[in-house]
Amino acid sequence: MGKLFLEKAFQKELNSGNKIFIPYIMAGDGGIENLIDSLKLLEEAGASAIELGIPFSDPVADGPTIQQAGKRALDNGVNLKQVLDELTVRREEIGIPLVFMTYINPVYKYGIQHFFRRCEEAGVDGVIIPDLPAEHRDLISSPAEEHGIAVIQLATLTSPEERISELAGLSEGFLYAVTINGTTGARSAVNESIGKHLQLLKKYSKVPVLAGFGISTPDHVREMTRDCDGVIVGSRIIELLQEGNFTEMKGLMDAAKMSGVKR
Repeated sequence: MGKLFLEKAFQKELNSGNKIFIPYIMAGDGGIENLIDSLKLLEEAGASAIELGIPFSDPVADGPTIQQAGKRALDNGVNLKQVLDELTVRREEIGIPLVFMTYINPVYKYGIQHFFRRCEEAGVDGVIIPDLPAEHRDLISSPAEEHGIAVIQLATLTSPEERISELAGLSEGFLYAVTINGTTGARSAVNESIGKHLQLLKKYSKVPVLAGFGISTPDHVREMTRDCDGVIVGSRIIELLQEGNFTEMKGLMDAAKMSGVKR
């Protein structure tokens, strides 16, 4: 498990001619007792890895759908410790990488060293902390390295080329390309200029570049993956899980599987 597991899983996917598809769900949405079943369902549908949100009261990067999922999880009493405990016991039931998406406050409160040690024990392979700027990465870099956890950076549309080069050099596992200016959430159309942004990220990144925020249809997936290595889909996946719509969920993931170019 850990950083190397994430890197190998992605390389295997890309070598097979597929693009990477990472669904996002909120841990504890529906209760902590349903977490592993939800992860299994996503793996069965064809996920390359899974991004697992940690419930937090002030999710500044999240749009309405994910905020509501977080509120449902918090209302169920789910917290970081519960998620780590559940994974520690049952992680072996899931055969693909898991990445936490959390904010720095819960990590800091839990104890940074303790958090990364527990992540290793729980089989968490990477972390995304959107409100931790690269300038403060040293707050977590040593314990993350010690416990083999990838620290994934986000690059936005407003990042200048010099900043993109810096972020690409720091990111481990993959580079998260934010494709809209704003919070997460399903949208009807994709930014037409995004291709050039993704190509610029690819120019500098030594790890796969994955596009996220606002991706909600198979056409979006196919469009995005023309210029990058894969996609992350959150709000639409949460909606489909709520609806019990496995067919459409699998259709989203299949769009990535059929978008790859044999290399």
